Amino acid sequence: MNLLLDGFFSALRLIKSLDPELLSIVGVSLKVSLSSTVMAGLLGVPAGFLIALSEFPGKRMTVTVFNTLLAVPTVVIGLFVYTFISRRGLFGPWDLLYTQKAIVIGQVLLILPLVITLTIAAVSRVDHRYRQTALTLGASVLQAAAVVLREVRFGVGAAVIAAFGRVIAEVGVSMMLGGNIKGFTRTMTTAMALEYDKGEFVLAVALDLVLLTISFTLNLFLNLVQGRIRT
Repeated sequence: MNLLLDGFFSALRLIKSLDPELLSIVGVSLKVSLSSTVMAGLLGVPAGFLIALSEFPGKRMTVTVFNTLLAVPTVVIGLFVYTFISRRGLFGPWDLLYTQKAIVIGQVLLILPLVITLTIAAVSRVDHRYRQTALTLGASVLQAAAVVLREVRFGVGAAVIAAFGRVIAEVGVSMMLGGNIKGFTRTMTTAMALEYDKGEFVLAVALDLVLLTISFTLNLFLNLVQGRIRT
């Protein structure tokens, strides 16, 4: 018990001191996670809208495939991307392996199905008469889609935040594609794994507290926007 308390308070002191190594690790995590979330959002939200609002052969199978991809382990995605960007891979000459760009690529592939699936679910719950009425009143296809987007904006926002929470807490992709290089590709999760292996828990606990604080802040912000919390 004393070991746990000592580690906790030592971690708080480390955070309070704004330790340079701690800040560097947090900065790398936020940079790659935000980049991958933005890219996945830009690709996944329109794709989810298109699938949800369109009728085409194989739609149900398409949705099933994306739902299945939610269960793909991070190490599988890491291995898949590794085969393409390693020295002997198709994109080997681009020198992407063990860079932040490699982590972003892997994380985008990890959360893209999540964004698409949650967007489809949000759009599918909207009464189809909203879109049909807008089209009847002379709205263009894009304007009608904007009407639907307004109705599902909170659901889409939740999808993006869920995707960010997924990538900032993952370790497999970051470790396999980033290499856990100090000051360059070391993220909060890979640093925690390293510190645990070394038997040094203070930095690991400090990073865990920062990670939990970021996740809590994002969810609190979403709830405030949705009006569930009155200020």
